[in-house]
Amino acid sequence: MKTFKKILLSHLLVLSLFTDGFAQNEVNIGFNYPKTGPYSLEGLAQFSGAKMAVEEINAAGGILGKKIRLHVRDSESKPEVAVKNVEELIDKEDCQMIFGGSSSAVAIAGGKAAKAKGKLYFGTLTYSNETTCQEGHKYIFRECYNAWMGAKVLSDYLRAHYAGKKYFYIVADYTWGWTTEESIRTFSLTLDRKGHKRALTPFPGATDEDFKDALSKAANAKPDVIVLVLFGKDMSRALTLATEMGLKKSMSFVVPNLTLSMAAAAGPKVMEGVAGALPWCWNVPYDYDFKKGKEFVEKYAAAYDSYPTTSSASAYTILHEYKSAAERAKSFETKAVIAALEDHEFTLLKDRQQWRKFDHQCIQTVYAVRCRPESEVLKDKFKQNYFEITSKMSGEEAAADYERWAEERKKAGKPPELEW
Repeated sequence: MKTFKKILLSHLLVLSLFTDGFAQNEVNIGFNYPKTGPYSLEGLAQFSGAKMAVEEINAAGGILGKKIRLHVRDSESKPEVAVKNVEELIDKEDCQMIFGGSSSAVAIAGGKAAKAKGKLYFGTLTYSNETTCQEGHKYIFRECYNAWMGAKVLSDYLRAHYAGKKYFYIVADYTWGWTTEESIRTFSLTLDRKGHKRALTPFPGATDEDFKDALSKAANAKPDVIVLVLFGKDMSRALTLATEMGLKKSMSFVVPNLTLSMAAAAGPKVMEGVAGALPWCWNVPYDYDFKKGKEFVEKYAAAYDSYPTTSSASAYTILHEYKSAAERAKSFETKAVIAALEDHEFTLLKDRQQWRKFDHQCIQTVYAVRCRPESEVLKDKFKQNYFEITSKMSGEEAAADYERWAEERKKAGKPPELEW
């Protein structure tokens, strides 16, 4: 709690610094993130990464000579709130770019609102395949991986440990949950929904009773593996309840999309042995010797007495990449910045990444992980050494190719290219 209080105090201070006054020599950027709601821990981590990037960029002279002025809104992980926020950030605050979010429904809705205003939108944590496929357009870019990429890197682990086993899926009832479930089913060869059943939980607003009901259905089905397609506090709470119900004694648990804040909220005893996937964690720069990534981790840890999460890294990367694109374009004009982003390759906190032109998906190495034993986690200075990387996969291998992407667009009645 001490760590989160420290981050929150910093958060409140920065809000006042970023929103007071007006300066001609500034560029306005909107941050639409979940300060409250089921994904608020991911939101707080995003804010911390964004704050660090703003400080670094402004200290180095800003973007095209203009300091960043960050305008902040709470999305609450609700699409309708996100739309209102994006409209306000553009119409009232004159923001040139919007970023943030930890929900695909929010990213899709916020991206559409930005498109209607002719402005750029970057999604941070938005894992639904639809974000840059069926619902993709020219004005939205996604920094994190998608459900397909996460499922594919996890597939080797699933086949090695659970081939031929019985699965049960507990799924958040919205676009991220649906496409993540479908992706995991595809690669784990569990598309038979009669043999491998599921239970849906509401989003947002799921309660302990919702999770207990879903877990009871899972227990009655007697699976070997329970796949928790849940995120944020929802995942942490559901897995805690599963542990209390004794399900971990006889069943294995897979969480397709993990973050450090989710693991920390559940605790090392609950997380022990859980498998999952992620596009980045603080261990990555150390395991693979990425200098800039290690510098980011150490600076973040010194500031917040905590390691950065996937959320932190994503927000940090987006702001640095927006600066880079605007400076290559020599302009803040949206279409010029989009052109500078498309197919651009960069290296920041890990190895090479690329903003793929045909779908605006960030192509990058992805990782399968397993949570360490409780005793190992507790040895760490922050008690946050949760993830052991079990395998990695290049972005080119993990991502769906153009043919598959275009076919999914066709099924949705969309053209085979992104629309302005």
